Amino acid sequence: MTATRRGRPPAGPERSNALVQAAYQCLAEGGFERFRMRNVAAQVGIDHSSIHHHFPTKQDLVVAVVDYATRQFWSTTPLDGGPVERLRHHLAALRQKVIDEPELHIVLRELDLRARRDPQLRKIIASREEGWRNSLRTLLGDAAAAEALAPGVDPATGAELVIATVKGASLASGRAGDVLELLDQLLIRV
Repeated sequence: MTATRRGRPPAGPERSNALVQAAYQCLAEGGFERFRMRNVAAQVGIDHSSIHHHFPTKQDLVVAVVDYATRQFWSTTPLDGGPVERLRHHLAALRQKVIDEPELHIVLRELDLRARRDPQLRKIIASREEGWRNSLRTLLGDAAAAEALAPGVDPATGAELVIATVKGASLASGRAGDVLELLDQLLIRV
């Protein structure tokens, strides 16, 4: 990132990205209780009134954080390989993300909790999750067609199980890897 004389990112997309990163860090460190536009602007080295040139409202900045956080999962399912191999790779990648990037899951859980009280945010998060849900349904449907799913696992229900397990595992510090490994055993026929 190119910096200006004062060490601030230049105006434009680089500054907007820096603001999103700063907001992400604020949420990871203090949750919504300590999430202030003033703090985000200060982390980037700009006056708090300038943040509104990039994000007119706090909600706009929160949506940008949702988009940033959910993009971290776009490459977790390989395009090549059989359905079981792809499913196992996806579950292993999710497990690794929970272990290696706990702040990502802290932010996502903060957003989920906030969405319970904020219908607009709930709708935004649901729309971003729908892509994952559809991808999981397809992947599990392909595994079912290959007779590789455990007996009785419906692809739609399996997708909900994966999503709920990942969300729950991200709250189970220290045990997340074990919980997600068990998911593989529950879904895939050995």
